[in-house]
Amino acid sequence: MESVPASPAPLEGSGEPGWRRRGDHASLPEVHRTVVVPSGAAFWRKCLAFAGPGFMVAVGYMDPGNWATDLAGGAQFGYTLLLVILISNLMAILLQHLCVKLGIATGRDLAQACRDHYPRPVVWFQWILCELAIAACDLAEVIGSAIALQLLFGIPLVWGCLITALDAMIVLLLQHRGFRWLEAVVITLILTIGGCFAVELLLAKPAVVGVLAGFVPSAAIVSNPAMLYVAIGILGATVMPHNLYLHSSIVQTRKYEQTAGGKREAIKFATLDSTFALIFALFINGAILVLAAAAFHGTDHQDVAAIQDAYHLLDGVLGVGFAGILFAVALLASGQNSTLTGTLAGQIVMEGFLNIRLRPWLRRLITRAIAIVPAVVVIGLYGEEKSTQLLVASQVCLSMQLGFACWPLMRFTGEKAKMGEFVNPVWIKLVGWTITLVIIGLNVKLLLDIAGLTGA
Repeated sequence: MESVPASPAPLEGSGEPGWRRRGDHASLPEVHRTVVVPSGAAFWRKCLAFAGPGFMVAVGYMDPGNWATDLAGGAQFGYTLLLVILISNLMAILLQHLCVKLGIATGRDLAQACRDHYPRPVVWFQWILCELAIAACDLAEVIGSAIALQLLFGIPLVWGCLITALDAMIVLLLQHRGFRWLEAVVITLILTIGGCFAVELLLAKPAVVGVLAGFVPSAAIVSNPAMLYVAIGILGATVMPHNLYLHSSIVQTRKYEQTAGGKREAIKFATLDSTFALIFALFINGAILVLAAAAFHGTDHQDVAAIQDAYHLLDGVLGVGFAGILFAVALLASGQNSTLTGTLAGQIVMEGFLNIRLRPWLRRLITRAIAIVPAVVVIGLYGEEKSTQLLVASQVCLSMQLGFACWPLMRFTGEKAKMGEFVNPVWIKLVGWTITLVIIGLNVKLLLDIAGLTGA
């Protein structure tokens, strides 16, 4: 078994701490260090210069795959599981901070770091798992967008799945015009989602005391098997493995000073960007659960879990004729946003793990085909009612990959030989490894539970 050297020779003049090999390319080379960070600028100007990558990562924390678990949690158990959403986001904030550190301190994204430091068979195994996870995530986005198109325009799900393939051209156009354009579109769609749910919450008029109580720990979350199952689903669907690869790459689009001080400042501002963006994602996920709790919990509709059912019931429950439309618009924005970031993640993992490049249009078509084909086949053979099962299946596939992303992230950022002065302090190592093991354990339990239900 041939092993990749643990300390490959650096590029001449690269300034990187022994990670990048001669002839190797930078992560996302077409946009690498293309966004200039003004030196000596005021605090808020630097915040704006670094703003963007965090929001692109936050997309994965509010994609259509999360909607079913949030809807089920709110409809069945009211506001109780808001605490689980909060804990999930706190975990995500730390993990994404570590991705920022890895990308900025070493100049390598997580996929490249794995290729540098693991034997070739292991790297190929990791790449295959990661591609399956991205395809599964893309499947959720395809289904989510297709459901939204059906709800808004009456387009059959099969045709909606095929229409989503056209977004490949949007990604190529935006990436060609500059990375800031792509970030601007993503942030606009996120604000659209947030605006839709802000209006929905005003219409639903949730109980403020109940919402605040939802952030207080409750023994029922653990003692009630049904509640525990949904809670694990929320945790398992929150942290997306491809986000760890994505974030460690796109933070390198900023052109900051390649000194210890410049990197330290870049880590600070990039962490502020991702933390703020993930707090916004917390609002979106929390809003979905609160909306479901206010509209459906304690009624005859508290078993609502399917997105289509929620759409059809909202108008009547909230007493207005546009509540369902706002819900569907937010879903469409969520699905389209996720496809934009999924495109970049696919490029990053292929180039990072294998050090090969395909033309962007070909890479995107391959990824979309892997997601669209199973969606079209299952819906065509078994009917549109299977769309929710497809969403659940995609989340299970994601859960299987998560540990293979979290583990190397914790390992690399915890080794001084790789990170230098930016190595994780002891407290972050303890918290980070605890989070990693908890996430892996909960995802394994979720996988086993779903397998048991399927077998039953």
